[in-house]
Amino acid sequence: MNWQSDIRGFKAYLQLERSLSANSVEAYLADLHKLESYFSTLEPPKGPTRVTLEDLQAFLKYLHELGLQASSQARILSGIKAFYKYLLLEGLVPENPAELLEMPRMRRKLPEILHIEEISAMLATIDLSKAEGHRNLAILDTLYSCGLRVSELVDLKLSSLFFDIGFIKVIGKGNKERLVPIGESAQKAIGLYVTGTRRHLNIAKGAEDILFLSRNGRPLTRMLVFLLVKNQAMLAGIHKTISPHTFRHAFATHMVEAGADLRAVQEMLGHESITTTEIYTHLSREYLKDVVRQFHPRR
Repeated sequence: MNWQSDIRGFKAYLQLERSLSANSVEAYLADLHKLESYFSTLEPPKGPTRVTLEDLQAFLKYLHELGLQASSQARILSGIKAFYKYLLLEGLVPENPAELLEMPRMRRKLPEILHIEEISAMLATIDLSKAEGHRNLAILDTLYSCGLRVSELVDLKLSSLFFDIGFIKVIGKGNKERLVPIGESAQKAIGLYVTGTRRHLNIAKGAEDILFLSRNGRPLTRMLVFLLVKNQAMLAGIHKTISPHTFRHAFATHMVEAGADLRAVQEMLGHESITTTEIYTHLSREYLKDVVRQFHPRR
């Protein structure tokens, strides 16, 4: 039984060779511990190098019987495949038992979308007389203007702002850099925050280059941004289930609806595969169907 040593080696592989973020690494490890727990409770227990394709299929059947959603099963399966690919690369298994495992079929769920009027309403609810008002306006405007992930937003640096050419530099998944255009309204909001509230903060050591800071001068947490979005939606009277990621969906959907090239949207979002971006063509079709239902005389 060598689950622990193999998982430790896999963790180092994810961190050093694949350069994944700490959150992604922890997600992989959490799913692998489910696999370890399952095979460790068998009689007799099985170590990772003795697991067969049939064993892994039995594990997936077990997950299905537990009632896990197809998306959760697919995520765990992705982790299993990465783990056994690592073991094969290290010569710890003679063949990859996960290679022929099939992903569960998933219905593609379309995310909740904010209309431009709803985004404007949320921005209008921000109280600029409060100390954090200009910061909060800049946060929401930047999320929508650039289509950022919340992790990319909280890690954004002052040194990554290139307003003279209208771009910001973003560090995305796998520490991959990309340049993203930023709109004039977001630039203005950031400028007012940087030259105003931020200048008067007692900035914590190591956070000098971080753009968005708490009132204590420390980097923002993702939870704080999540709560900000929830609060402004409530104040604007919006009753949809939304999060910071909803602004990213709105950015992409509105771009596609306006006729933007899908590959350009893919580049701005930092998607590795065009198929990930293609969901927004489905969203756009739903929008067109709504327009027909609303305005066509023979709807």
